[in-house]
Amino acid sequence: MNALGPSLAPYIRSSRSLKQIITPVAHWYADLMGYRQMGLKYDDLQMEELPEVQRALGRLTPREAYDRAYRMKVSLHSSVLHKPLPKEQWVSAKDDVRYLKPHVEAVIKENEERIAWDNMTVERK
Repeated sequence: MNALGPSLAPYIRSSRSLKQIITPVAHWYADLMGYRQMGLKYDDLQMEELPEVQRALGRLTPREAYDRAYRMKVSLHSSVLHKPLPKEQWVSAKDDVRYLKPHVEAVIKENEERIAWDNMTVERK
C-alpha cells in the first residue's frame, strides 16, 4: 500500500448511478470529520512520517509550505484553547483541494521506476 492508501474513487466515478449515490454521502462524511472546521485541508492530515510524504512536502512551493504551516498552527491553537474557529475561518468544500496528492503520486511513480531500473537484467543475444 502506498502513502495515499487504497481508493475506490476511479471505480465510483466510472459509474454514473454509483456516483450519484456516493457523492452526497462523501460530502456529508467530509463535513462530519471536522477537519475543515479546524481550518485544515484534507492533505494536511497525511502522515508526515512516511518517506513518500516527506519527499512530497519538500517539493511544495514556498507559498504552499507556508500556508500548510499556518493552517497547522491555527488548528493547534484552537485545539489548545478548546474553542472552535469562527465560521468565516472554516475551509469550504471548494477550497479543500488536494495540493499534496500530485507530489506524492510523482514520488511513488519515481520510486517504482527506480525499482524497475535497479532490477533490470541485461540479456545477451
